[in-house]
Amino acid sequence: MQIRDAVEADAEAIAAMSDAPVDVVRNLVHDRTVRVAAADNSRAADPNVDAGGAGASLLGFVSFDAAESTVHVTQFGGQREACIELLEEPVRFATAEGMTVELLVEAGNDERSTVATDAGFTKVGAGPQFNNAGTVRYRLEPEG
Repeated sequence: MQIRDAVEADAEAIAAMSDAPVDVVRNLVHDRTVRVAAADNSRAADPNVDAGGAGASLLGFVSFDAAESTVHVTQFGGQREACIELLEEPVRFATAEGMTVELLVEAGNDERSTVATDAGFTKVGAGPQFNNAGTVRYRLEPEG
C-alpha cells in the first residue's frame, strides 16, 4: 500500500467511498489536505508518472485541515486497514505542530467508530448534528 497526496484524477474513486458528488470531492482535493492509500505502487517507482487514471486502485482516503490548536479530520473512508494507516497522516502533522487531532463519526456507524479507536482515538462525547443525524467526537492527543 502506498500513501500519497490525492490528485484531481482520484475524485471519482473518493466520491464513491464517501457518497459525495464528484465535483464536491474535486473541491475537497483543492481546499484541504487529502491523502489516499493506493494499491498500485507504480507511482512509488516514478513519482513523476502521470496521475491519469489514478483513482482506480484506491483503498482509502483521509482529508484534514488545521485550525488554532486542533487538526480536524474532515472525512475518511475506504478499507479498514487503509483508513487506520491514513489516520496516521493527520496525527504526524499534529505531533510535529504540537496540536491535538479530532474527528467525527456518524452516530451508529460502528465500523468507523472501530477504525477511530483502533487508530488510537478516544471517544470524548457527542459531536454536532448534520442533516438531523448525530455524530460522536473522537480525540487523539499525540505524544511528541
